[in-house]
Amino acid sequence: MLSMSPSDTRPIVEPRFFTFAEPPDAGLPLESGRTLGPVTLAYETYGRLNAKKNNAVLVCHAFSGNAHVSGFHRPEDKAPGWWDDMVGPGRAIDTDRFFVVCSNVLGGCSGSTGPSSVNPATGKPYGLDFPVVTIRDMVEAQRRLVDHLGIPKLLAVIGGSMGGMQALQWAASFPDRVRSVIPIATTLKHSPQQIALDEVGRQAVMADPDWNRGGYYGRKPPEKGLALARMIGHITYMSDRSMEDKFSRKLKDGKVSFSFATDFEVEGYLRYRGDNFVKRFDANSYLYITKAMDYFDLSGDRLFGNGRSVRTRFLVIAFHSDWLYPLYQSREIVHLLKMRGVDATYCEIQSTYGHDAFLLEIEEESRLIRHFLAKTQDIAGREDG
Repeated sequence: MLSMSPSDTRPIVEPRFFTFAEPPDAGLPLESGRTLGPVTLAYETYGRLNAKKNNAVLVCHAFSGNAHVSGFHRPEDKAPGWWDDMVGPGRAIDTDRFFVVCSNVLGGCSGSTGPSSVNPATGKPYGLDFPVVTIRDMVEAQRRLVDHLGIPKLLAVIGGSMGGMQALQWAASFPDRVRSVIPIATTLKHSPQQIALDEVGRQAVMADPDWNRGGYYGRKPPEKGLALARMIGHITYMSDRSMEDKFSRKLKDGKVSFSFATDFEVEGYLRYRGDNFVKRFDANSYLYITKAMDYFDLSGDRLFGNGRSVRTRFLVIAFHSDWLYPLYQSREIVHLLKMRGVDATYCEIQSTYGHDAFLLEIEEESRLIRHFLAKTQDIAGREDG
């Protein structure tokens, strides 16, 4: 639900919540074999579902994102949603044309059920009693939300990084429910290096004595460990060139301190990023979500089983300076699609921003996505009469 801000062309959007798998219904079956319930997903919607219900676009957020993809929650907000330049009236994902849905993932900490949520069996936060979840579990929860919203088939599922994994999982789990998929700066599976980077971050969190084996709710959280994990992660989001352009070897105070103080601007930037992250993110969610990414694997026949006819269209986008999800991983997606005769378009964008490019290279991404969605909508219109 949204309205227009009187001081801006961006909409004011109201966060919403969908709860399912409540007693006496069975819980949500998870890939681990466990069940979870009740489950709440925080979500936001933009635009209107048309009469044919064939204009819905699901936007999936990256690791540390949330459901607030565009607009403002309040007129006085200083910053809009995390992909506001891409989603909104007249933008590439045009909310005047499309009904856009974005939800916080299962296991998250921005309104959806996760380890910081109250366990109904104990009346206390789950902590490590929360079951391990996977990308497939996240998508199954999203499917329940899409059903709740009365959407029989999505025009497109789009996402960058972990959002791209969810988009690919939609094609694997519900191929008949998705007309097109736009995975950006992502992979079919994590490499050993990517798993190793996630594990270092998890160990940073768990090494903080305040983590208390996940039982820190109601007491001091593991701020130092989580901030360190974020600092490590943020290095992987940038490229060598982008760090040189932004910081070079600039000194904060113009001279060295000959101590372990924050001498370089890049040091201060990483500490700032880490300190801000702990204000909005739960340490246990960090553990669970990174593990979900590491378990993700749609390589080989896992994306499309042998003999399955695939009508879903794909637009795969990658960035030259992205060393966290390098070009070869996007090319592997395209190779797999082409081998199956799938309608797939592949675009590599020149950028110096590294992995963050999927959030920053808006002009080029917008041109590609706008054209792809328009063609997909034309196809949907012909198929639906």
